[in-house]
Amino acid sequence: MLKKILCFLFIPFCAFGDDCIKYKKTPVITIKNPEWTKTVVLSENPMDEYNGKYIAFKLHGTTETSLIKKYDIDFGFIPEGDGYCLFIKGVDVSIGYENFLVKIDNSHNIDSCEYNAILKHEEKHIDADLSILKDLEPDIKNSVFNAINSVMPIYAKDIQTADLLLDELYKKIENHPELILLDKKIDAAQEIRNRRIDQEEDNHELKACNSN
Repeated sequence: MLKKILCFLFIPFCAFGDDCIKYKKTPVITIKNPEWTKTVVLSENPMDEYNGKYIAFKLHGTTETSLIKKYDIDFGFIPEGDGYCLFIKGVDVSIGYENFLVKIDNSHNIDSCEYNAILKHEEKHIDADLSILKDLEPDIKNSVFNAINSVMPIYAKDIQTADLLLDELYKKIENHPELILLDKKIDAAQEIRNRRIDQEEDNHELKACNSN
């Protein structure tokens, strides 16, 4: 698909595309999880009732986060004809969660029994999200490698054109089917594990505070 797009945009230079294939290398890829932080705040407004498909309860706390994927790509440039061949030499990948925002209903005073019980519960959700990355580590490594290794060297007539083509390479990696499927696997695991925590725990520590 990328080759077709490039041929459409740069018709005079398509003939050089095949000449660049000889520079294809197996990229050196390193994958790490980003350093993460946890921020705890009281909600600005009282939290509403939560009515899920299987459960209904007063919402006392929530944890918000999002999956982050960053690619620091080391490109190689080799003169070819009147231009350059671009190829991927290596990639440093950061994938995981950077920030967790825990919100606790403002009806609970900071450091109260209820506050601490809710915080403990929300920390279980954080642990669940982090455990997903560990359990899916083989899938993450394979998907990232296959996506990056699928990118073939391409031809650019000059450095300015190369900058535009690099954007196309980034998009090709981000939209690779295996990475899209990986996102779905992580999302599904996140939903299942967090729902299980809410169903099995049933706020028993919070109820214990109210019974004292």
